[in-house]
Amino acid sequence: MNKEVNNFYIIDIPKIIDKKGRGNLSVIEKQFLPFKFNRVYYLYDVPSTSYRGGHAHKEQQEFLIALSGSFDVIVDNGKTKKKITLNKPDRGLLIKTRVWRELENFSSGAICLVFASDTFKEEDYIRDYEDFLLFVR
Repeated sequence: MNKEVNNFYIIDIPKIIDKKGRGNLSVIEKQFLPFKFNRVYYLYDVPSTSYRGGHAHKEQQEFLIALSGSFDVIVDNGKTKKKITLNKPDRGLLIKTRVWRELENFSSGAICLVFASDTFKEEDYIRDYEDFLLFVR
């Protein structure tokens, strides 16, 4: 199910089920995402009371996957705010540009894998929510 809503949407990742019961396999190749990824990173050992994110990107796009466990992603384009729970390794959340994101409610053992369209560039970040609202208007 790929459903775009306001610059963020869920993408189903193809899942190959082993008929011998040896587990599943999912693959993300360069043509799968609508952007060329230049950086891959992951978050882990995040306490359940902590949150990550709290920023938006001017140009960078990201694709988030819960490889293990679960966490909530609050996405906000300045008009619409939505909470999306990621808890399956064969579904990911594509976050395009100009979207504020916060990650919270990490379960024990949660791992968040992120494919990013660019390398780290501090000038691409908007870290203040009021500045973000001015930017998207």
